[in-house]
Amino acid sequence: MKYTEEKTFLLRFSLAATFDDGEPGDPPDGFAWLADWEAQLKPAVLQAVFRTLRAHPGFRVHARSRGASAEDEVEIVVERTASPDGSPRPR
Repeated sequence: MKYTEEKTFLLRFSLAATFDDGEPGDPPDGFAWLADWEAQLKPAVLQAVFRTLRAHPGFRVHARSRGASAEDEVEIVVERTASPDGSPRPR
């Protein structure tokens, strides 16, 4: 009988931007700074994570969605595919 062992590891990014006091009546930024994170930084971080994980034989890596917005959460599944001695596991 097969069984699965699971472990959760959480790497959380808390994003913030601080602004100088503007002139009275200046509109707030409206989270415009967040566009840089979404368009440039987050994709680069995710690519680096996937590239690093996929460089290790014996593991399979893929993204999984559990219904949360991709703006708020990206789940990465790392699954062991080989025995500790390096031999492939039967499928």
